Amino acid sequence: MLGSGAKAAKPSFVSYISPEEIHIKEPIEKEVNLRLLPGEQLLCEASTVYKYIQEDGSNRGTYGKLVCTNFKIAFLDEDSTSDDNEPQFKNKIIGENDITLQCVDQIYGVYDEKKKLLTGQLRKYPEKLIIYCKDLRVFNFCLRYTKEEEVKRIVSGIIHHSQTPKLLKRLFLFSYASAAPDNTDGRNQTVMFDTLEDWRDELERTKGDVQYKAVSTNEGYKVSEKIYRTIRKPPYELLKTDDLSSSLPSLQEIQTAYTRFKQLFLIDNSTDFWATDVKWFSLLESTNWLEIIRRVLKKAIEVVECLERQHTNVLLIEESATDLCCVISSLVQVMMDSYSRTKSGFQSLIQKEWVIGGHGFLDRCNHLHKSDKEEAPVFLLLLNCVWQLVQQYPPAFEFTETYLTVLSDSLYVPIFSTFFFNSQHQKDTAMTGESLKTQSSPFRFLTVWDWSVQFDPKAQAFLNNPLYAEKPKPDKSQRKTARFKHQRQLSLPLTQTKSSPKRGFFREETDHLIKNILGKRIGKFINSSDEPPNSFREFYDSWHSKPVDYHGLLLPCVDGPEIKVWAQRYLRWIPEAQLHGGGTIATAAKILDLMEEVQNLQVKMDEEHSQAISGDLHAVPMLRNSARLSSLFPFALLQRQSVKPALPTSTWKDLEDEDDLVRRDDEFVDLSSDML
Repeated sequence: MLGSGAKAAKPSFVSYISPEEIHIKEPIEKEVNLRLLPGEQLLCEASTVYKYIQEDGSNRGTYGKLVCTNFKIAFLDEDSTSDDNEPQFKNKIIGENDITLQCVDQIYGVYDEKKKLLTGQLRKYPEKLIIYCKDLRVFNFCLRYTKEEEVKRIVSGIIHHSQTPKLLKRLFLFSYASAAPDNTDGRNQTVMFDTLEDWRDELERTKGDVQYKAVSTNEGYKVSEKIYRTIRKPPYELLKTDDLSSSLPSLQEIQTAYTRFKQLFLIDNSTDFWATDVKWFSLLESTNWLEIIRRVLKKAIEVVECLERQHTNVLLIEESATDLCCVISSLVQVMMDSYSRTKSGFQSLIQKEWVIGGHGFLDRCNHLHKSDKEEAPVFLLLLNCVWQLVQQYPPAFEFTETYLTVLSDSLYVPIFSTFFFNSQHQKDTAMTGESLKTQSSPFRFLTVWDWSVQFDPKAQAFLNNPLYAEKPKPDKSQRKTARFKHQRQLSLPLTQTKSSPKRGFFREETDHLIKNILGKRIGKFINSSDEPPNSFREFYDSWHSKPVDYHGLLLPCVDGPEIKVWAQRYLRWIPEAQLHGGGTIATAAKILDLMEEVQNLQVKMDEEHSQAISGDLHAVPMLRNSARLSSLFPFALLQRQSVKPALPTSTWKDLEDEDDLVRRDDEFVDLSSDML
């Protein structure tokens, strides 16, 4: 016993983590088998690696094995071998804990609680490894309990194979293409534009005014290695040249803006999330990413106005002719051509304008890690712009935002050739060797458009929009009546936009008549620069003042808060950002319920015509219990809620004097407890 005057000894150990926060599975004893794809080889591995689950800032996690192959980085634990409770939306190629080498963005090591970017050779190896992915996932691995030699091998291997420059032929794309069996789904309806017939069919489909024809002059790349572009101004047509290099942000500005933007979503833990939540809007605005999207959409509308209102051909030019030209030309076609809003049509559009058109996917995605200066998210910029249209006019698109999300993820899956070459010439040369005279090729490259490679039929259903307003077939028995292109019927606009008070009634009503009677004649004499400065705004407001034809021209809303963050792609890995039982998925579920009731009534009324009802209302599974789903479905299904509400109800009790509208709009309400 201590004397009365003796002081108690200070504790030699202090725990900074409460016992209830620690949830650690014991190291697995049984061997976990790694599933390898054809051509995939194991390069290095480390056992007893602890993977954190950074949902609430605690040290929850599980032990497992960290491996690196020539295709991916993978974490294997007991759950990796179990097929129980597998989600219905599962990728057959990339698992939940898999990271393709091309998807690795940056790697950080933690030394004494300080983060350091890891590149090249390391003198000292970290205690923790943090991998930031291009699809915005964040993986935290603890290496304290791993053998020192294994730590050296796995860290050095991951850095070397994911961050150092490499040759084109060293991509896993070639290993897979030479080893994989040829058993792909042959039902792909995408036009590949790799034959003369494909181009002739496209010219016939579009029925353009200009007398162009498809020729085989450049067969075998006799004239040029990217498409040989020659533009000749026809004597009877007015041509407007638009230099995108001077009217849109540079590639460097786009890359800088996106780099800042994505940092808002690469969240290590809940603490970081709530720290940035207070100044979210100012941080978002400072990135300038949404403003770039707005500028690009406005430029596409300007081009549409020239084509539709002024009847003027437009020549898009830039330094490379394969970056922003691809973005604007694709957006214009999505806005003007309803075929480009179907899944096969949109895929054919990407194939035509981007793949065959010679966009440098290899350099812009920096797949070979040769030059950061060439990297720019140009294709991702297009998908962000298309998403704005999809979320503003859902019935106009046959595909869903989930389709766009997995398409963006496919940029980093090196088993498809679609996004891993700079040109068709580069691909053909790589397939047949240095000479194009060789007829046989040891490689069988896959196309990303065969979705059966990544998803089974149930999962593919998430890519199709059950609310798509399919274009009705024309009734040949009815007499064709002339109507103007901008006339819209049957449906109201999703976003109500007030028309400009400066426009008169008669001007709006007679605009179509003047355009159709005098448009082509006046086009010979009037230069586009003579157009009044408010012609764009007049065209934009006039279109938005009329009902929407989902199979006609579509113009996006670009004013103020209409340009939004693509929540499903950027927030899907952040539990704190999920709204359980809410979001667009809840709305879609209710609409599907109503549609099913209508269908059942129709079947009862007329059994003979039940087969003619369009649409499969059961195309998207799991929508029945929408209250149990996350707003970021199908990537987040039944994850538990954050320990801290987005905005506690008690907070608003102290703000009784504030505007009532704000209080109603922003108050946090827990819907799950009432709807379960």
